[in-house]
Amino acid sequence: MKTPVEHSNKRKLFEFNGGIHPEENKWQSTQEGIQQTSLPPKFVLPLQQHVGAPAKALVSVGEHVLRGQLLAEADGVVSVNIHAPSSGTITDISDHPVAHPSGLSSMCIVLCPDGKDESVERVSHEDYLNLSADQTRQIIRAAGIAGLGGAGFPTDIKLHPANVKNISTLVINGIECEPYITADDMLMREHADEILRGVEIMARLLESEHCILAIEDNKPEACAALNVALTERQQAKSAQLHEIELAVIPTKYPSGGEKQLIYVLTGQEVPSGGIPADIGVVCQNVGTARAVYRAVRYGESFTSRITTLTGEQMQQPCNVEVRIGTPINWLIEQYGYSPSQPERLIMGGPMMGFSITDSSMPVVKTTNCILAPALNELPLNEQAQACIRCGLCTEACPADLLPQQLYWFSRSNELDKAEQHNLFDCIECGACAYVCPSSIPLVQYYRHTKGEIKQQRLDLEKSDRARIRFEARQERLERETAEKEAKRKARAEAAAKLQAEKKAQAESASNNTNSPAQTNDSKTAAKSAVEAALARKNVQTTDSAPAELSAEALKSQLEKTQAKLDKMLDALEEAKQNNLDQVAKLQRAVEKNQLRVNQAKQSHEQAIKREQASASQPAPSAAENSQQAPVDIDQLERSLEKAKSKLETMRSAFEDAEQDNTDQKEKLARAVDKNVIRVAAAQNALDEAMQNTQSETP
Repeated sequence: MKTPVEHSNKRKLFEFNGGIHPEENKWQSTQEGIQQTSLPPKFVLPLQQHVGAPAKALVSVGEHVLRGQLLAEADGVVSVNIHAPSSGTITDISDHPVAHPSGLSSMCIVLCPDGKDESVERVSHEDYLNLSADQTRQIIRAAGIAGLGGAGFPTDIKLHPANVKNISTLVINGIECEPYITADDMLMREHADEILRGVEIMARLLESEHCILAIEDNKPEACAALNVALTERQQAKSAQLHEIELAVIPTKYPSGGEKQLIYVLTGQEVPSGGIPADIGVVCQNVGTARAVYRAVRYGESFTSRITTLTGEQMQQPCNVEVRIGTPINWLIEQYGYSPSQPERLIMGGPMMGFSITDSSMPVVKTTNCILAPALNELPLNEQAQACIRCGLCTEACPADLLPQQLYWFSRSNELDKAEQHNLFDCIECGACAYVCPSSIPLVQYYRHTKGEIKQQRLDLEKSDRARIRFEARQERLERETAEKEAKRKARAEAAAKLQAEKKAQAESASNNTNSPAQTNDSKTAAKSAVEAALARKNVQTTDSAPAELSAEALKSQLEKTQAKLDKMLDALEEAKQNNLDQVAKLQRAVEKNQLRVNQAKQSHEQAIKREQASASQPAPSAAENSQQAPVDIDQLERSLEKAKSKLETMRSAFEDAEQDNTDQKEKLARAVDKNVIRVAAAQNALDEAMQNTQSETP
């Protein structure tokens, strides 16, 4: 049961369950004021120094830039701009080791300073309190400010929540509860006025009713500086300024956690899986407040931050204002880094920081401390022993979780159960691992499991997107197939109707006695159609016909044509067996070669008959031919109908190819021309046969 506790403040404070009191070790780095560093030989600027999408590089190798110039712009809503920390030349854009627990590399921009430290022209706003909310947020976003007290969430988004009208309280976090780190402490001591001015800007953007600046009672110098700044502010107060309350809370780790601090000050709990804005609270860091003021008032891009350098391996522990992108190995050498054995560097504090595997990695926007402890100062992790189920981790957990259960689920890779036990409510403060008598690295297990769950979610989202794309494609293909089928049916019905009309006309014409003039007209029309088709194909016709070739030559031609047909048939069978995509193409080739074989066979038979007839007797007269070989009108009509049907099929295929814009258009166009010739020839033969039949009729 969480119960409120009284303190020296007027505000009633609440105490969260759990928490620990580790040795602070803050005095080492607060003996001197904030130091200013010189320019390093190079800057390494990762494109992702924040929560969200990496920034998109705008510069190229060899380009000269000025301090404050935009090097990479935010790529999306949840992203942050990256600016040049000094003037110089871009020498490389490639992968480099970055500040991350994984130790992996990431895309970075390498800038070699020219020593001039020239800056772009800044746009200052002396009357900054009268800027509109949209103008102020745009300035903050353009300056590339990310949260300086946590994971680096883009500040402009945090100052523009979806339910901004429901925000009642702005909490400014000056707790800095983790051991060794004193960056915020020194910032409050030396720049209290700028912090309060930044708080005023953020309070105006959120239109909050209450504004609380929280600080632990182990920072008396910072508390005194803030009180002086608040007094001066109250003396010069105008109607525009918001009331800022200074709340001093008892020292306890991790009271600087966002959810824990909000509960201490308001007694409200952030719901599981939710954010402070869900209960009408926005929490910002004191360093972020100062950066907001410098950006809005003086037009400064965020290119430097306060960082603590401490640990027994540092001969001059202090706080420095270091430029973003400065290599860590160069920075610590400037302040007397004397490595011991084993050499150890930690980015962040001993509770929530991570080991640096490559000291050439740069300082980023979220780097608040570089800790270089000696072995006796911060012993290496002992060999983990079996869990004895003592329950100390549960008592120390400030988020009221069950660390022991989460450990078992993480170890056995039971991701669903770990998530059901609110793993993502863990703030990774390390309190459970600190009190564990078995030296189990609980936080490492939790971090790994969180990463696995996030990757599982990404894979599931990717799979869902792929499934949606596949279903949409299948629906589109089915719709297109149905549309094509409907068009084919419509064309087939129209062709059948046209064919029926032509057949009816032909029957009507055959029942009537045709005059010589009508016969000549029909023959002339047929010949015109043939000549038009031949002109499109640019084929030169001669009086000599294949039938005039010798029987031997025609036999050789027939054999070649038959061989090609057999080859096409074999290929078609093989394609059908192997289920290849060439079946339709081979079927058309077989049909074409079958037609050629039939034509060659017919020509060969006619040549044999002609040679036999010419050898035995003179050529008979036309009358004798008509008597010896009577013309089959029905056969000619069937040939004509077959040729017309084939022509319609080719025309339909050509129209489909034209609509689908396929590569078969030219081939189908030639096929249509061939069939036009065949239809005209069949029509001509039928007309001549009918004329001869009518002339012989008494």
